[in-house]
Amino acid sequence: MAVHDLARRYDYGYWANQKLVGVLTQLTPEQFTQNVAGSYGSIRNTLVHTLSAEWGWLDRCGGPSRGPALKADDYPTVSSLVDQWAIVEGYAREFLGTLKDDDLLRVVEFELPPGKPRQMTVGEMLEHAANHAVHHRGQVALLLRVLGHTPGNVDLLFYDAEKRSAGA
Repeated sequence: MAVHDLARRYDYGYWANQKLVGVLTQLTPEQFTQNVAGSYGSIRNTLVHTLSAEWGWLDRCGGPSRGPALKADDYPTVSSLVDQWAIVEGYAREFLGTLKDDDLLRVVEFELPPGKPRQMTVGEMLEHAANHAVHHRGQVALLLRVLGHTPGNVDLLFYDAEKRSAGA
């Protein structure tokens, strides 16, 4: 794996997030926080978990410190969450821009859950975070459909096609 591979994964993730934001803004505040299904119950809770995890993995890798896990109640609206995600996206892009391929091999020790020691390379952690976000975006897409909203297709295939057609 190379840094440019990770940067592509993160770019794809942020592209997909923006596609979902267009649908999220159509939700009522009640729908955004409504307990529907899934591991985290609501669209908001699932997205806050995803954002918190992404920032947490960046932190473990040496990026900006997140502090304690983010709390869903601190993000009562779609715009409050989108604003925070834009900040974390900036952190991720900046951090990825500082890395060299050899940096991805650095081993980091951490505990997850607390009291359970683990170690992974920076590359593995960043790849996990990107993949974790894909998993939860899929859950959010299903929750949106349950609430009567069509999220559209955010598969990597469509990201690539859009990039090609834009000449990127």
